Amino acid sequence: MRSGRRDAIEAIKKLQKDGLSEDAAKDAEAGVQQLTDNYIALVEKHLAAKEKEIMSI
Repeated sequence: MRSGRRDAIEAIKKLQKDGLSEDAAKDAEAGVQQLTDNYIALVEKHLAAKEKEIMSI
């Protein structure tokens, strides 16, 4: 997930060099970060449930 975030941020920076406004780049980076945070939270939730399942067996 983090490598996907890194790739997206690099793509945004490249677009910024090609003429994307700084505000649009910052908004896009914030969106990518929010998606990353959401998916990390989802994975952690599933991990906690799986750990609980494993410990109950």
